[in-house]
Amino acid sequence: MKSLNPRFIFLLSLTVVSSSLGFYLPGLAPVSFCEKEDAKECQKDIQLFVNRLDSVESVLPYEYDAFDFCKDTDERRPSENLGQVLFGERIETSPYKFTFKSDKACVKVCTKSYDAGSKEDKLKLDFLKKGMELNYQHHWIVDNMPVTWCYIVEGNQKVCNPGFPIGCLVNQEGKPKDACVINADFNKKNAYYIFNHVDITIFYHSGDETNGMSARLVAATLEPRSVKHSNDDKPTCDGTPMDIPAEFKNNLKVTYTYSIQFKQNDDIRWASRWDYILVSMPHTNIQWFSIMNSLVIVLFLSGMVAMIMLRTLHKDIARYNQMDQEEAQEESGWKQVHGDVFRPPRMGMLLSVFLGQGTQVFIMTFITLFLACLGFLSPANRGALMTCSVVLWVLLGTPAGYVSARLYKTFGGENWKTNVLLTAFLCPGIVFVDFFLMNLILWVEGSSAAIPFGTLVAILALWFGISVPLTFVGAYFGFKKPGIEPPVRTNQIPRQIPQQSFFTKPVPGIIMGGILPFGCIFIQLFFILNSIWSHQMYYMFGFLFLVFIILLITCSEATVLLCYFHLCAEDYHWWWRSFLTSGFTAVYLFVYAVHYFFSKLQIIGVASTILYFGYTLIMVLIFFIFTGM
Repeated sequence: MKSLNPRFIFLLSLTVVSSSLGFYLPGLAPVSFCEKEDAKECQKDIQLFVNRLDSVESVLPYEYDAFDFCKDTDERRPSENLGQVLFGERIETSPYKFTFKSDKACVKVCTKSYDAGSKEDKLKLDFLKKGMELNYQHHWIVDNMPVTWCYIVEGNQKVCNPGFPIGCLVNQEGKPKDACVINADFNKKNAYYIFNHVDITIFYHSGDETNGMSARLVAATLEPRSVKHSNDDKPTCDGTPMDIPAEFKNNLKVTYTYSIQFKQNDDIRWASRWDYILVSMPHTNIQWFSIMNSLVIVLFLSGMVAMIMLRTLHKDIARYNQMDQEEAQEESGWKQVHGDVFRPPRMGMLLSVFLGQGTQVFIMTFITLFLACLGFLSPANRGALMTCSVVLWVLLGTPAGYVSARLYKTFGGENWKTNVLLTAFLCPGIVFVDFFLMNLILWVEGSSAAIPFGTLVAILALWFGISVPLTFVGAYFGFKKPGIEPPVRTNQIPRQIPQQSFFTKPVPGIIMGGILPFGCIFIQLFFILNSIWSHQMYYMFGFLFLVFIILLITCSEATVLLCYFHLCAEDYHWWWRSFLTSGFTAVYLFVYAVHYFFSKLQIIGVASTILYFGYTLIMVLIFFIFTGM
């Protein structure tokens, strides 16, 4: 076997990683801005959009309108794709409207009044306090780009977060929580401080990209502040922090204001305007450590497989061919089970269904990650990743039906109708039931992540109207083909399996088989879980694609090794064992998700806990049939 040149591996990895950052998303055209509007060339008005609010302490996101903030009098919602709806994004216009290059200071947006004698006002204020207590974050968008809050952390490192908090809390002991630590003036015990003022800075590029006639926005940052305005009609934005007491006894007014300034920055090009956000994300040296760790495991397994194939098996076959029949009868090991090794497994129907569904998930994942590496599914194209995955899964019903039917026919099965129905409905049905139950909880809690009834109907239409018929088409061609003929004849009477040692028994072998594949992915898994549950932006699809390829190789080689050891122990029940050996990686994934929940997350509440584990079970099931396949 030729070993890959380390320089080639590095260059390949660098190419794949840089592909998602080297150019901007194809299909998204830049918008030009100018001081005097030209309908053909540029526009002068800048609209700020608001998205859902979320928290690391709760799985329940809420729409902007769920909180008592200032609302746009002429509210509009841009059309959202399927992925955005499934992820719970709810984008709408805001009352924050700007004019290009028009700096303004302390502009009043609105004033919210709360009457201590009104139950409705009390509920509104309580919900706002709950949002501050759970550290819910705003997510604002300008020109399809997140408005970021940049601040300095330990080690003098600048971090730009694509969100900023509603406010913060100082508890009864006087200990500031979350964002309250940034200002020493937040010192009242048992009080909430609301960020009712924002200082927004928009950077624009006005150079060779636009011939100097117009400009393109390349960054948008803000600084949230809490200000108690002495005059709500004519605010000055220089007062003390706006504190809200924990006990609502007196009438209260909260005035929301903003300041806006524009700065020219020709060093940042439009095509790389996301870089300042991505640079502050987790560094790539951890990713390279993950890749090198995975490559070491792959090289170890490849060496083991090569040694077995090139030395042990070659030597055994050569010696076996030189023996006469009597000597062969005295032999032991894998050579003795050649007449039983292709005996159809128990529950062959279920195994063929899992393999068909696993093929569907594998092709879907491969194409999705490949497109992500090319930049088509970057964070700028909101919801594209989920939309692409769902559409591909729907369209890939044919290979699932074909693989399932062909294998089932190879196993000698005759109930082809049951096989096709199970392939089309078993795993997708389990996922849909789990998803629907989670959606019921979101509906009850009033979360923006609750899927509208119309979208559920659309998903069912895609499933029953496209995926199921395509599965039947694939099954038709699969059953039409002859079954896969084994190279040796299967004995009529099953051979008795000798007493097995502890390590060659099914359960220990399956448990050990999932360790190495999981070792290849656990670092990448940390970043993926951070992206899902801690609302961090994930963009390193090049690394993820490499880890995906390494995972495939590791699962295959680990299964080959353990199957060889089991056959040497004259145990020919390898069909299910080979599936479960790699599929057990999903169990380690679940264990890691439990560890992540208790050690990394700050999620509180029964509903959020149920939602976390409900969605985790969907991930585990999909990962199980994928790695097992």
